[in-house]
Parts: sequence; C-alpha cells; structure tokens
Amino acid sequence: MKNLIVTCSLLASASAHTIFTQLWVNGVAQGQTKGIRVPTYDGPVTDVTSNDVICNGGVNPLRTPLPKDIINVQAGDKLTAEWHHTLDSTQASDAQDPIDKGHLGPVIVYLAKVDDALTTKVTGLKWFKIYQDGMDSSKQWAVTRLYNNKGKVDFTLPSCIASGQYLLRAEIIALHGASNYPGAQLYMECAQLNISGGGSANPPTVSFPGAYKGTDPGIKFQLYYPTPTTYIVPGPTVFSC
Repeated sequence: MKNLIVTCSLLASASAHTIFTQLWVNGVAQGQTKGIRVPTYDGPVTDVTSNDVICNGGVNPLRTPLPKDIINVQAGDKLTAEWHHTLDSTQASDAQDPIDKGHLGPVIVYLAKVDDALTTKVTGLKWFKIYQDGMDSSKQWAVTRLYNNKGKVDFTLPSCIASGQYLLRAEIIALHGASNYPGAQLYMECAQLNISGGGSANPPTVSFPGAYKGTDPGIKFQLYYPTPTTYIVPGPTVFSC
C-alpha cells in the first residue's frame, strides 16, 4: 500500500500546473490576463514561509512590466476566477487544462486593501479571506468542481467592505504530495481591483507569509491512504458581513 501511495504521488506531481488567468465580473470576462499579475511559469510554491506565497513572484517570476489595468468592481458583485494550465491552453487542446484532475485540494480567495493597486510592494499587506471551498460532504474536492466548470470558480465580494483599491489573491492548494512538508503545491496570482459602493467594515486580517504553517492540517495532509473524510482549509475563517 505504501508503494502505491508513493506511485500515485509521483504520477500526480509530474502532471499539470495552473495559472489564474482571467477575472469575470457579474458574468462579463475582463480579458485574458487583464489586471492580473501572472507569472512566466505555471509551477507551484511549496515553501509557506517564503514571500513567494504572496503573489507568486520569486520562483515563478512575474511577467514584466506588471499590468497597468485596474479592474473596476462594486462591493457585492459576483466575481469569477478562471484558471488554465498555461497562459494559452484550453481543455480542447490540453487534457490537463485547467489543472490535472489529480491535483485535488481547496480553492481560496483573499483581499488586501492598498493605497494603489499598481503597487510593486506586496510584503507587509494585511489580507482577509472572502471565499473558501475544500472537500464537501460527498467527498468531492473544490478542484474537481473547478475542473468540471472549465477552470472557473464563482465567489461574491462582501457588500460591507470599504471602497478603495485592493489586491485579490486567488489560490489553489494541490495536496497530492502533501503527506510530508514541503509537499503541498500552492498556486496563486493577484488581481488589481478598484472597489466602489462599499461600506465601513474592518475585517480581521492575516499576513503572507505567516497565515499558513507547514504543520497546519490543511498543508500537511494525507490525500491517498487512509481515504480522508474531512479537510480543514488553512488560514483564517471567511469574512462575512
């Protein structure tokens, strides 16, 4: 059984990576990579103590220059993050698009308020979680739902957060190699937003790095054996108005 687990882990780890490539606002696509700080490589971050977990620079250098687009949204809008294996792949041309089916794990979204969404400095920001999806009661994973929806995941901006400029951090954590640390594969990109029509809420925040630890049960996790029945998504609770 142990050999089978190792084999499954190696096969999955050799498979497809993923990139958050497009944001939709109330069902309207904003344009491929528009306002999103996409990397030049689709690989993961595995060190949760690294600054690379903020917006995926460092080991996966961001394309330069950084985008100058800021996506205008309203508090309370329905947003959709769209993921693909590479910047130009589709399911029609790539069987591992938007991500390998074996890269099971959660999908998470954070926001951080900034003075300027075009800032080049992302260290020191304060993030709050607005969405998470892990494993449901039928034992199906968020990544499976994302795959079946052709790379798209829907979430809603809290209606009570303050107006202003933000970075949105969308993340997938693939758990096929997570039985030991470092092993979980973290994929994240940041989108540049201007949010209007908001309120005055002051959500509790966390920092990246710092929000996750290598010993967290959502980071160090045995996906294959014994078959998991529950999963604790790492990080803080989801902020709700």
